[in-house]
Amino acid sequence: MNQNNYQKVSKQLLKLIKQYDKIVVFRHAIPDFDALGSQMGLVSWLKDNFKAKEIHFVGDNHVTFTGRLYPKMEELKDSWFEQNTFLAIVIDVGSLERVSDPRFTKADKIVKIDHHPHEPGFGDLDLVDTSFAAAAEFVVTLLANMGRKYQFSKAAASYFYSALVGDTGGFRFSSTTKRTFEVAALLLSSNINISEIYQLMFEKELKDLAVQKFILDSYQLTKHGVAYYILKEDDLTRIGITSELGKVYVNMFSNIKEIEVWCSITEDKKDNCYRVSIRSKRYPISEVAKKFKGGGHKQASGATLLSLEELNSFLKALDDEIIKNSNL
Repeated sequence: MNQNNYQKVSKQLLKLIKQYDKIVVFRHAIPDFDALGSQMGLVSWLKDNFKAKEIHFVGDNHVTFTGRLYPKMEELKDSWFEQNTFLAIVIDVGSLERVSDPRFTKADKIVKIDHHPHEPGFGDLDLVDTSFAAAAEFVVTLLANMGRKYQFSKAAASYFYSALVGDTGGFRFSSTTKRTFEVAALLLSSNINISEIYQLMFEKELKDLAVQKFILDSYQLTKHGVAYYILKEDDLTRIGITSELGKVYVNMFSNIKEIEVWCSITEDKKDNCYRVSIRSKRYPISEVAKKFKGGGHKQASGATLLSLEELNSFLKALDDEIIKNSNL
């Protein structure tokens, strides 16, 4: 999508925003920085620039981010969705089933803004561009193309910046481009406090040291450089964390010379499976993730194992990906 196309779709998005007095912003379930930061950044931008409109945000809370870095999600009753005509804007979601709150389907119109590989489309305005490093980068680009009349407040810019940092690995992933830094510069012009943002994003507590110790004592490394740790239900209880927090520690291995790919594998008793977060320095991992009921980006993806019986196949697939690409 070139600059002219961004201006075109920005006008389409702005027309829909102006058309509706009530707007609800949605994003994917089990949210990360990009999902929450993009959602709350857009919510703040809408409230700042369209003060007469009724703006809402819904979805599941994150166990640590919400209430600290982002506000807790609203709890809108079903009756609100039944009784109101509204526009739904769904951010950072590739497929219908990943939207955190299914009530977006009750909207009069649906806008989707996403940067994941294109799944079967949905929405009346289906905006997908995989060249963006983060959903926030795409959203900010669209908003910036609406003209100088519409401003980014410090709050909106702070939320978007946290999303940008989160999905680029602190601007270290290969998906980071010149445009990524241009968007970051635009957000910085709103006088955001990046020191405070980083502190809120990555702040740890003493109990985190015990979790890290457990992981360092139990992690495994394959022959070709795939590091992984497994957190079973009993482990989670012993070290005092929830299954949602299992993946938080995955980047402990990001700067180890001998490690090429690293994974967290966390038991989810509620859904009777193991949730996997996968990260990579340079090798593509998204195709492996797709083979194991997941997907994502070249260097950051998620997958699901129905049981640990699938573990060896999963690790072999990652090893094979390293072997295949190491000679390129």
